[in-house]
Order: sequence, then C-alpha cells, then structure tokens
Amino acid sequence: MSLHHSGRGRLGLAIGAFGATALLLAGCSGGGGGDASGGASSDEPLIVGTTDKITSIDPAGSYDNGSFAVMNQVYPFLLNSKYGTADVTPDIAETAEFTSPTEYTVTLKPGLTFANGHDLTSSDVKFSFDRQVAIADENGPSSLLSNLDSVEAPDDTTVVFTLKNGDDQIWPQILSSPAAPIVDEEVFSAEAVTSDDDIVAGEAFAGQYKIDSYKVNELISYVPFDGYQGELGAAENAGVTAKYYADASNLKLDIQSGAIDAAFRSLSATDIADLATDDAVKVVDGPGGEIRYITFNFDTMPYGATTADADAAKALAVRQAAADLVDREALATDVYKDTYSPLYSYVPQGLTGANEALKGLYGDGAGAPDADKAKATLEAAGVTTPVVLNLQYNGDHYGPSSGDEYAAIKSQLEEGGLFTVNLAQTEWVQYSKDRTADVYPAYQLGWFPDYSDADNYLSPFFTKDNFLVNHYDNAEVQELISTQATETDADTRAADIGKIQDLVAADLSTLPLLQGKQVAVVGADVEGATLDGSFKFRYAPLHK
Repeated sequence: MSLHHSGRGRLGLAIGAFGATALLLAGCSGGGGGDASGGASSDEPLIVGTTDKITSIDPAGSYDNGSFAVMNQVYPFLLNSKYGTADVTPDIAETAEFTSPTEYTVTLKPGLTFANGHDLTSSDVKFSFDRQVAIADENGPSSLLSNLDSVEAPDDTTVVFTLKNGDDQIWPQILSSPAAPIVDEEVFSAEAVTSDDDIVAGEAFAGQYKIDSYKVNELISYVPFDGYQGELGAAENAGVTAKYYADASNLKLDIQSGAIDAAFRSLSATDIADLATDDAVKVVDGPGGEIRYITFNFDTMPYGATTADADAAKALAVRQAAADLVDREALATDVYKDTYSPLYSYVPQGLTGANEALKGLYGDGAGAPDADKAKATLEAAGVTTPVVLNLQYNGDHYGPSSGDEYAAIKSQLEEGGLFTVNLAQTEWVQYSKDRTADVYPAYQLGWFPDYSDADNYLSPFFTKDNFLVNHYDNAEVQELISTQATETDADTRAADIGKIQDLVAADLSTLPLLQGKQVAVVGADVEGATLDGSFKFRYAPLHK
C-alpha cells in the first residue's frame, strides 16, 4: 500500500528476499494488548480523527492508506505483525511455512467464523486471493501477487500457495499486506469490487472489530468482534468511532480540545510542533517508511534524451549539481520541524542493506550542500548556467507543507545562480496523469511501503518498466535487483542491496530528500498508541 503511488507494487517481478528487519518503536507508554484474554477497559467508545480518505473497503478495490486503515481493523490476515514489530507471525493461521521452494503451506486455526456467523475456512482464503488476481482492479493491490501461480484448499483448514519463483522470502510479508485480507466468499463478488454498503450489510468481518455503522469519509462506528481468534488479541476498548476531517486544522482543534481521543494522519508539521507543548495531549511518533524525493525524467529534463540539445553527460551533471545543492537538514528542520529526517540513499535507515551512498558523493561529503562543487561539476561538463529547470510539485496530495518544501528547494537550487527553477504545482488527479506522460522534466513524489523490506524501495523504482516511467535503464542495476530477489543468504543479499544503492546514487534516477516519521496525537489519558515498522495504526490497543 502506498500513500503516494497507485498500486504498482511488485511490478510483475517475482520478488524474493531474506525477510525484513523491523523498523521498530513502541510509541506511547501503556502499549497494546496482545493478550487474547484482554478485554475492554473503557466503557465509552474512543474517537479517532483522520484526514485520510477511503477509496473502498473491498481489498480488491483500493491501495491506499485511508482504505487500508479500515481493513486493518476489520479483516483477518493469515500472518500479521504484533504490536511493536514489523516481523510477521501467524495471525488466524496456526502454522505457515515453505513446504518446498515454490510451495507455502498455511494451516488455519480451527473454528474460525465471520461476524455474520459464516464459517471462515480455507475456501474463503483461496477465494480472497483468486478474486484479487481475477479482478486486478487498477486501484487495487493485485500486482503484489505477481509471484502467485495458484492457490489450493485441500481441506477446510489447509491452504497451499504455489509460487512461480521459489525462495520468495517476502511472501510472508505479502500475506500481511493490502493484497491479503481474508474476505467472506458468501458476501463478496468473485469478479467485481463489492460495494462498501454490501460489505457492511453482510457483516463480512473477522478481525478485531466489526463495523456497526458506516458513512463513507464521514463516520465509522467499530465495535469489538468477540469471535476474533487472531494473535493480536481482543480490543482493549469498548469500540471506536472514526471521524473524517476535510481540513487538518479542524483535526488539530478537536484533538487539542478533547473532542476526539486520537488523531492520526495528517496534521501539519507546525501543528504537531505546537501540540507537543500542550499538556492536554501526547505526541507519539515511530519509524516511518515514507520517503520524499525528486524524480528526474531522463527524456525531458535539461539535456534529456528527447530534448533538442540531448547530451547524457550534461544531463547527469545537472542531476549531480542538484544533489550538491539540496540541504536536507534545512528541509527536515525548517519545513517539517523534524517530523522528517534527512535521507541520503534510496532505502530508509533501519532496513537491512540501507546505506548512505549519496552523502559521500555529493555536497560537502558529510551531508551538507556545496555550491562550489555544484559549479565545478557543471563547468566540467560544459553546461551553460543558469540551468533552467521546470520543477513540478503537488499541493493537495502530499500535505500542507509541500509548498514550503518546494519553495525551499527552489531557493537551494538557485544558490550561486547555477539554476533558474520554474516552480509549478498541479492538482493530484491531473498530476498523476501528467507525470507518466513526460510532461514534467523533474517532479515531486513520495512513497509509502507495501512491506518492510529494502526491495520495496528498489524494484518499483529501478527496474526497466518502473512505476516512475522516467526512462531510467541500467542493466547492471536490474540484474542485481533480480539477484537479490532470490538470495537467501542474509549477508550476500544485504551486500547486493548496497551495490544497487551505490549504482543508482551514481546515476541519480531520483534524488532522495527525506524519511518520514509516523506521528499520532492522543489525549493525555489515552494509552496504547503504538507506531512501529508494520506501518499499521491499530485501534484495538487504545484505551483510557
């Protein structure tokens, strides 16, 4: 699932890896209840506010944070991440393991049911995955299942996944991803996305909660489902009402006044900094897999392949000079009040194989900008200055601080008169079309991972047919991506991941800028908010 991309996922690659290193941080004291015997400790439902929007609560019909936030509360998964970790372990599964390099066998816990009373069996599991592949909705996550060949259900509690390529150690992560909620075959359509109203009316839920009432992008009432038998345990509250906000400023006012108990996604950096000084609330943060970066179109950027003065060496020099000039620390601190941290490579810090390849190559070699180095780079390549760079950003999809972020980037790039930056913004619907149609020579994007593994920051970006569609093509990078995909030795795979970052850092297909934190704000009397490397905000551990 991605905050900033539209479901390209694994992009047809059969991805293999050696598991995920957790990006961990338990946010607030009083952590969540993983004990299945735990019960509600608050009589009144808690209220959680968000500005995220729901596309669809059918897992086949959406691939975004707002929709997945609902799914995490109401659908079961074969594997899931316990509070405080990104590592996946059996949830409604009793066991899950490779029984051959291309066969992954899951045994379900006995006696599973949906909230409507229907039995939850291996047939529902097979149905859930088969329909994802069959529907393949353009807004859905079916691309994450590109390595899935078939699913069989030999008996009521056994599921066998046959994979196209073996040794796919990311497969367990995929079983906890947006492609993997288990749905009721008696309620959902096998061939089309099922409407939210039909899902709610059919009570097709078997997670920690069921939905009691539903008004899309306005209010959702969740009540605990006492039939949930997964490893996350029972909800520690009597229920949750999710309230959807059109404006982040109103979300801030309501959490500050106590009108709601928790706010998650998306307060501005300024609002978070202000709330951190308010004793009525607690700011909870945790590691975030989100990254922000500039994408260069290798065809249309200055000296790009389809421009009148095409010159690959000069185009590279332009990208290198931009890398010399950006000041990540200033962006993180001045614009985002340290809710983001500087990112000096393509894989975020905290994941196996991450390095800081960009730090030594560009700027002053220690992370700071260096205008003299940028000038020398351009002069050595024979680039006439100032370089005119058309840089596009989006103001409605990437949060309220995007305007300040790109105004700062414009100022940084224009340092010393080396660039003239024409900054423009476009609303998201048009932006998402234009960026893949070679309209923007350089443009803003962000990424939120589908699973906690370095591969999810490499294969979608740097394969030949990548979701950026920016005409980057490096055969050595592509070969290494394929190699690490099936490498089961952890040290060898980490080394390969490092080499990929080094090679792309030299090419600068994209220019990474920032790594985000997850941030929630809760009332002073609310405990159990946990933000971890699973990137899932669960309501069940929240309590007063």
